[in-house]
Amino acid sequence: MTSRLFTPLEIGPVTMANRIMIAPMCQYSAIEGSASSWHTVHLGSLALSGSGLLCLEATGVSAEGRITHGCLGLYSDQNEAALAQVLAHLRAVSPIRLAIQLSHAGRKSSSRAPWEGGTLISPEDGGWLPLAPSAVAQRDGEAPPRAMTAQDITKLVDDFARSAARARRLGFDAVELHMAHGYLLHQFLSPLANQREDEYGGSLENRMRLPLRVFDAVQQACGPDMAVGIRLSAKDWVEGGWDVEQSIVLCRELDRRGCHFFDISSGGVSPAQQIPVGPGYQVHLAEAIKREVKAPVIAVGLITEAAQAEAIVADGRADAIAMARGMLLDPRWPWRAALELGGTVTAPKQYWRSLPAGTSKVFGDIRSAQR
Repeated sequence: MTSRLFTPLEIGPVTMANRIMIAPMCQYSAIEGSASSWHTVHLGSLALSGSGLLCLEATGVSAEGRITHGCLGLYSDQNEAALAQVLAHLRAVSPIRLAIQLSHAGRKSSSRAPWEGGTLISPEDGGWLPLAPSAVAQRDGEAPPRAMTAQDITKLVDDFARSAARARRLGFDAVELHMAHGYLLHQFLSPLANQREDEYGGSLENRMRLPLRVFDAVQQACGPDMAVGIRLSAKDWVEGGWDVEQSIVLCRELDRRGCHFFDISSGGVSPAQQIPVGPGYQVHLAEAIKREVKAPVIAVGLITEAAQAEAIVADGRADAIAMARGMLLDPRWPWRAALELGGTVTAPKQYWRSLPAGTSKVFGDIRSAQR
């Protein structure tokens, strides 16, 4: 029987060779927002994984939208030129589909890298004053962010559109909008962070207004040949916060507007979250969204075993799976999954002889390469 995980998947105008996505993972290794040698090596390794889609890390649409000083950006000609060099290397060695996650960190910006503690950096210490829906700090003891004005909101929408246009020029196959993990668009959605009293706060319709404006602007900037999807925290795991029912309303509206895929995660907006972490702990959230939309839904969260991933897709709980830390640990995970499930992956000819005898179907007919 053919492995469902290793069948193609269409996300709008883009076809993934299989249903394995490498999720965005921040590397905190950029220089003034520009990709560095680290990105070439890191992404080059992942590009050889045989996955159907590789999504680059959360990429700031403005300098102040980055999480840290070391986060990737796509807001300047220098950023675009540096990323063009990285993509040229990736394209030269792999046919993998490439996406970029566009983001603004909101009140979680101006932070130290995780290995430096992850705490906020004050303007006096070389950071900047973060923007947010409301002047509400994420953690007790932190300085509050500045509540965004109408002018700030207009600039934000324009920043997302300009970064999307750069992504289009660079030849990315897809854009993923970051509406998850407590960053700015998630902050507008969640009543825990959004206490505005204007048209962007209060009711669900109002809290959805800015994320929908951003989606529309990015969709227009990307044009018909790129897939545009979202990463969404479907639940805050805090009483009174963003939840699955509200997520369904948002996803239905995005689906109506032509969203090409939904990458479903959870949490991140509050340190009070209580998340029951375990194998596949977020799959039920993806399953709930999948019942309500037509576009493909991607499940993520401690999906580590081939049989586990196969069951999620084969049982119709999600259309694809995404892996992050597990792929860092084992960048050839799709090869191992193909061996176990009887699937086929694309791999460089230079590595074909890495497989045990009798497993030629994983890379197609490799007998001619065996000497």
